[in-house]
Amino acid sequence: MQDGDDYLIFTPNDVDLARSPLRRSIGEETFVLGAFNPGLTRLPDGNLLLMVRVAEALVHPVEEDAVRAIRWTEEGYTLDRHRLENVDMGDPRFFTIKGGPFPQIGLTSLSWLLPVELDPQAREVRAVHYDRAVEPSSPLAMYGLEDPRISHIEGRWYMTVCSASAERHATMLYISDDAVNWRCQGLVLDHQNKDMLLFEGKVDGLFFAATRPLGENYLAYPCDEPFAGGPSIQFAQSPDALHWKPCDRPGIRARRGSSSAHKVGGGAPPIRTDKGWIFLYHGVEPAEAVGVYRTFWALLDAHEPARVLRLEDQLPLIEASPDILDPIIERAYMPTPVVFSTGIIDAGDHYIVASGEGDLACRITHIPKDRFA
Repeated sequence: MQDGDDYLIFTPNDVDLARSPLRRSIGEETFVLGAFNPGLTRLPDGNLLLMVRVAEALVHPVEEDAVRAIRWTEEGYTLDRHRLENVDMGDPRFFTIKGGPFPQIGLTSLSWLLPVELDPQAREVRAVHYDRAVEPSSPLAMYGLEDPRISHIEGRWYMTVCSASAERHATMLYISDDAVNWRCQGLVLDHQNKDMLLFEGKVDGLFFAATRPLGENYLAYPCDEPFAGGPSIQFAQSPDALHWKPCDRPGIRARRGSSSAHKVGGGAPPIRTDKGWIFLYHGVEPAEAVGVYRTFWALLDAHEPARVLRLEDQLPLIEASPDILDPIIERAYMPTPVVFSTGIIDAGDHYIVASGEGDLACRITHIPKDRFA
């Protein structure tokens, strides 16, 4: 990549918390833990839209003998108290509840979605639409909305988000006719799944999606198989984007010896090319508690997207950049390098890719199309 083709476009410093949805209910001082993992699409007028995940946290989460967590209710946002003696606060993103028959966590922040309008080449911010922010609106998202992905399909925009609640960690769908006014359609995937995203186009009249179901146990592959096992990308199809049937063919699985051998998951919505579907996904290399996140890519068959034609899981397409965070390095908190790509746009002779850098800020990368040759 050339100089100027890889840069931060929106950071926590750019968020005006005086206009946060939380201000209606919570008077306590908060800060932006991260403004990252943005959905990306092109607006009808040609400008681009970033739907930025804003993770808002308390400046003073600990009060006396308890740590406090932000929660949405029908009456407004409130603070829950968890006694310090019952929690482990070793991770800046969440705290672990001790004891109990199942692992449980509490989030140190609550995420809502902020529309940020960019120029057509994603070089500058044109407007920040606080009046169009998307926030929790039901108990199914009592702890926030995370990691939006936007797909433009036959004149309508579809946005999947991860909704966090004590009931389930699932996928919620929003639909828009203009990418500005969004209507919540409720849950579309009921199991724990943080990486559902719709292909930008139908296949034989059906919607197609990548998913990444999670579980507590994974059965081992035979020793002579190349796959590492664990969390992997699966595919599903639907007649209406609401009701989904998983595909029988396995999807993209982590392979032993690859740079993503720990786990893989969805990244940007797959886009159609004359060779098939280009799909950017993330792979994780084990390191400390979080791991190293990188962006890889695959080419999927145009007519049978569950069939992988090419898998680039050794040489990353995008890696975390230590220097890119220098202007805001004092806000960094992740122990390992993380880049998490969540959107891609066709820009003529190249693609514009939006990513979250360090779970902290929004990054734009311009990639020549011949990189996928």
